[in-house]
Parts: sequence; C-alpha cells; structure tokens
Amino acid sequence: MARRYDSRTTTFSPEGRLYQVEYANEAINNTGTTLGVVCQDSVILAGEKKVISKLLDKGTASEKLYIIDDHIVVAVAGITADANILINKLRLSAQRFRFQFGEAMPVEQLVTEICDLKQGYTQFGGLRPFGVAFMYAGYDEHFGFQLYRSDPDGVYKGWMANAMGANKATAESILNEQWKEGMTTQEGLDLMARVLLKAMDTSAPTSDTLEVGILSKNDAGKVTYRMLNSDEIDSLMKNNKPAEVKED
Repeated sequence: MARRYDSRTTTFSPEGRLYQVEYANEAINNTGTTLGVVCQDSVILAGEKKVISKLLDKGTASEKLYIIDDHIVVAVAGITADANILINKLRLSAQRFRFQFGEAMPVEQLVTEICDLKQGYTQFGGLRPFGVAFMYAGYDEHFGFQLYRSDPDGVYKGWMANAMGANKATAESILNEQWKEGMTTQEGLDLMARVLLKAMDTSAPTSDTLEVGILSKNDAGKVTYRMLNSDEIDSLMKNNKPAEVKED
C-alpha cells in the first residue's frame, strides 16, 4: 500500500500519513544517540559520533555539536549534508537579528523560524523533507536556559531532558526516571554519562565516539559555551560505569 503514496511528499495515504516524512524520521533513528539535559545553571548537549573507519582523519571539527550564536548551540541527528544547510540558515538568521535589533535573538523565535522552513519542505511538490533533527540549547534573559527539539516535519517542543537517534526509547526512559529539577551541571553530566552507557551500542564509550558541550554563564554573568576535552569525557564515562564493569 505504501508504494502508491510514498513517491511524492505532498500525497497523503488513505490513513492520512505522509510517508516521506516518516522515512525522514527513520534517517534520524539510524544515527548515533543524541542527548540534551537542562540543569539549574546550564544546558548540556551530548552526541554519539559514528566512527566508520580508524583511517579517517578526525581533525578538530565538530561532528555533532555546532555553535549558532553566543547563546545558542545545536546538536544534530540525521543526514549531515542536510544539517549543514540548516545550520548556515540558523547562523544567518541569528546574525541578521543581532544586526537589526542590537541584541541576541530569542531562542524560541529562532527555532520557530527554522521550523517554518522545515515544514515548507513537506508541503510543496518537487521537494523532500530535511532528514535531520535538531536539539537546541540556548539562553535568553526572559526564559533562562532552554532546550528545544525540532523534527523533519517542522514540529518543535521544549524539553527539560530529551534524546533522539538510535536507542532513544532506552535513553528517554532513563531520563524520565532520573532527571530532577535543580540539578547541578555535574549531576547533569553524570546523568548523561549513565544514559549513554546504556543507550550506546558499545559498553565502553570514549572521547573518540562522543562530543559533549556545556552552555552556561561565567562568573561575570556572560553566557559561554565549552566542549569537554578528551580527558574529561573519558574520566566522566569511567566514573559512571556500573560497578560490575568498572576497570580495575
């Protein structure tokens, strides 16, 4: 039945489904686990990198986490080429707003703008949905630290903790049980590590397969973003391993 209705984005099936949008979601579900956690004084993003070959030059470029503006960072899950196009649009929108109004763009306004674009790609013929989902970590003076997630269909929601990508059901179950309001940044990092240890395909995730970033405010009250280095990630994952699999 699907073959009759999945060749065009604008054709509904008799059940009211758009198969191309559902296929785009499957592209996200086949990528590495990506997490976001809101803490009392920060937002943490973490993404699993798929290492396809030991011969690949890892370099210094980020693969899962991208800076949009001083106060907004995104984590991606899905087709990287699609993500790059949307990231460029996000950065351009943020800078245009800053140039026009002389202040940082509100987080939800930026999310809404890019979601309008995503939705358009599910509605017009000759286009296909973007096969990527975003998790946005941001801060503004009105609502503080925020976490949003947007999907290929253009729908977005605000979260206190969320997961996307492979094994997201396992990750979301742990987050639902263990996340609590008022967590410190360190407690959020420990929770993230426990989730990744359960959700990732390997039992010993390391800095080679992970990116972790923290959006917070420094002592001067300025919003800053920092990515954990290799030693910090390795130490974090080691310290949160279950006792039975901890290394001697």
